[in-house]
Amino acid sequence: MMRATRHRPRSWAALLLSATLLTGCSEMNLFGHMAKRAAGDDPPPVGGAAPNYKIGKPYQVKGVWYYPREDWDYDESGIASWYGPDFHGKQTANGEAFDQNAVSAAHKTLPMPSVVRVTNLENGRALVIRVNDRGPFANGRVIDLSRRAAQLLGFEGQGTARVRVQIMPEESRALAGKLNTSPAAGGREPQVAAAPRESVTAETLPAPGSREAPRTISNGTVSSPAEARNAQALAKAERALANPDVQMDSVKATNLFVQAGAFSRHDNALRLQARLSGVGRPVISQTHVKGQTLFRVRFGPLSSVEEADRLLESVIATGQQDARVIVD
Repeated sequence: MMRATRHRPRSWAALLLSATLLTGCSEMNLFGHMAKRAAGDDPPPVGGAAPNYKIGKPYQVKGVWYYPREDWDYDESGIASWYGPDFHGKQTANGEAFDQNAVSAAHKTLPMPSVVRVTNLENGRALVIRVNDRGPFANGRVIDLSRRAAQLLGFEGQGTARVRVQIMPEESRALAGKLNTSPAAGGREPQVAAAPRESVTAETLPAPGSREAPRTISNGTVSSPAEARNAQALAKAERALANPDVQMDSVKATNLFVQAGAFSRHDNALRLQARLSGVGRPVISQTHVKGQTLFRVRFGPLSSVEEADRLLESVIATGQQDARVIVD
């Protein structure tokens, strides 16, 4: 049985049902989603947009800006949630009809579609999943999965799980190349005011390397090694997505933290630590990311997702909009 907390808005479809996005000083049209009715377990209606590749423009939700982009090194651990009955058959951010009984996912910034590997760190189950929606917009969630994906990963009943989300770069690039690399093709996007930083734009995928010698593949056509690798990656992605196969990884102990910020300067971390002393007892820890030393201001380890959610809301209330739940 689903937990009551599951019904908070998370995906793009959920957001369109329950909230109005602000664009500058005007309100955005919600595309008529409010008139659509939940469809239970019935198949989604025919007529959704054909799959297309899009990155999307920067957008704002609840005062927070999100910047969709291609990130072929994406690898993040956090809390996953799932969505299903209330949005079954409704349109995703990519223009497709959402099917709660198919394996899919919503992510705030990855291109649509992207191919990701999601591992449930609590039981070791791992699954290859296609991202075709935006979300989750509930604080402290890194990805929102369809009901079927949550079932296969073993957390439908509990509602959330500690997960690791890794993009599969070769498969994602190959799928993008097949569909059309223009982010403007198909799908509806939020109309937002200019973001307070450089715009995010789609880039054409690089052409196969001209220095590689061509070779003949099985159907008699001539292909470069790069094209052959791309074809293999595409075939691998399509097989994995068409026949979801749960893999098993080893289970390792993890800890939950609320991270309020990370800084390259220790004195900045000290200032934030002092400012958050009324919320709890934040600790500064040092880490190295891509050759850069960072000082993280964190609370934890915490005992449960519920405790992390409560603490996260308290930290955000102090003005730390970028605070998030971390799984280490």
